[in-house]
Amino acid sequence: MKEGGRKVWIGIALIAVALLLLPFALSLAGTAWVRIANLALLYVLLALGLNIVVGFAGLLDLGYIAFYAVGAYVYALLASPHFGLHLPFWVILPIGAAVAALFGVMLGAPTLKLRGDYLAIVTLGFGEIVRIFLNNLSQPVNITRGPQGIAGIDPVRIGGIDFSKSDSLLGAVISGPMKYYYLLLVLMLAIVLINVRLQNSRIGRAWEAIREDETAARAMGIDTTALKLLAFAMGASFGGVAGGMFSAIQGFISPESFVLVESVMVVSMVVLGGMGNIAGVILGALLLSFVPEVLRWTVEPAQRALFGKMLIEPEVIRMLIFGLALVLVMLFRPAGLLPSAVRRRELTDDRAA
Repeated sequence: MKEGGRKVWIGIALIAVALLLLPFALSLAGTAWVRIANLALLYVLLALGLNIVVGFAGLLDLGYIAFYAVGAYVYALLASPHFGLHLPFWVILPIGAAVAALFGVMLGAPTLKLRGDYLAIVTLGFGEIVRIFLNNLSQPVNITRGPQGIAGIDPVRIGGIDFSKSDSLLGAVISGPMKYYYLLLVLMLAIVLINVRLQNSRIGRAWEAIREDETAARAMGIDTTALKLLAFAMGASFGGVAGGMFSAIQGFISPESFVLVESVMVVSMVVLGGMGNIAGVILGALLLSFVPEVLRWTVEPAQRALFGKMLIEPEVIRMLIFGLALVLVMLFRPAGLLPSAVRRRELTDDRAA
């Protein structure tokens, strides 16, 4: 094995060990941090799905959270006392992904000729329509229970393992959040593998051609209509998977969990990390998940230590710091923290010109 290849595999092994031990390290600071890690992995799933639409195909989608909501509600309706259905996890998750993909096609079909700002406005409206629809679908037939939400959602159960309960393994206590962490990690790795295969396939190269110049792609014989619909469907299906996991972990969902701010957050993750670059998108999702929580735990103690009292609400300071950091990144790293190879070449050519 060549020296370069050996270093790559050593790096992969070290990352794998770190990921496996991470929940045990976080649990030393409290179970809350393991739950934060789970939320971060959910955002990674969402960002990887949106990256197919925005990063690969170049279609700006500001209503992506709608597919997250669809997956969550499919899981909740099929695994809760609301309808008396308690289907297995491994049955519901693919159904949620399929229904979300169908909604992706429903969004993509009427917007095939739109690009840029116009597409962003339409997708933004779609996300709000889905949320309002879920909020009002409680009469005349009570399907979603409206703003009250759906409670009592079944946790994940696989092979007799209940992910909501703690167990001991080799002398170590594996809590419910830690079990969910490893399940989310497996799902994330599977979706990363799918993304890598797609990016390096003929479909991925066709998406790249559409992103760079749709007219030229069509002239080369690429079926832009089918491929754009496929991008919407693939991205939406990953959002549906993340939504199903969110529903199982939380045990309760309501329309207020799927507001516009969540869509903006996921788009920010993709842009911050680097559109089209899988590693960059994962980095952006992790940063925007963990940094606000770190600020939440440090801002208030810092104020009390310096002034002895609260002068400004911690949430206000946290958002100011968070916003300033994003502005600085966009000023000095406009292509993201880890831009894709294509974007790096474009930036190099622009500087040379």
